[in-house]
Amino acid sequence: MAQPANNQVRIVGGSHRGRKLHFQAVPGLRPTPDRVRETLFNWLGQRLHGLRCLDLFAGSGALGFEAVSRGAAEVVLVERDAKACAALEKNAALLGGQVVRADGLTYLKGNVGAFDVIFIDPPFAEGLWAKALALAATRLAPEGKIYLEHDGSLTSAMLTESGWQVLREGRAGQSHFCLLERA
Repeated sequence: MAQPANNQVRIVGGSHRGRKLHFQAVPGLRPTPDRVRETLFNWLGQRLHGLRCLDLFAGSGALGFEAVSRGAAEVVLVERDAKACAALEKNAALLGGQVVRADGLTYLKGNVGAFDVIFIDPPFAEGLWAKALALAATRLAPEGKIYLEHDGSLTSAMLTESGWQVLREGRAGQSHFCLLERA
């Protein structure tokens, strides 16, 4: 999927709708497109009031800042790249959200509490889905949901066998995405 022009993405809904977020060009960073984010937040019910959200492998922060815009009580954006983190911190100063510079898998192993919604969109080339899902399951609140983006190498059957129920799924270009909950 092509990177957005001028290294920016637009928030598509909520209180910050239309605001443009600038991010650094980092190898492997693929911001979730507007159309996919709109679909995802339709699936989640638009408003996230009172929910605690985690944007793991945050990159541009498009998913996390979209959650901030839609009223999430707390949003944590985890990113290991220093340049990407600097841009996330600038955007968080304007919009809200907590930025943590860390490896996503290491972060999940810490004492971070439970999240109602976890966004997992790792660099495709690193093949981190299985590890990220397994660790995220330990940090998911009861009734919590996980949004996962992948390159198509996962199937609904594979996810079901791993203990997940696929609530919704879609595809945009090379990105496949799904909304999961514990089976």
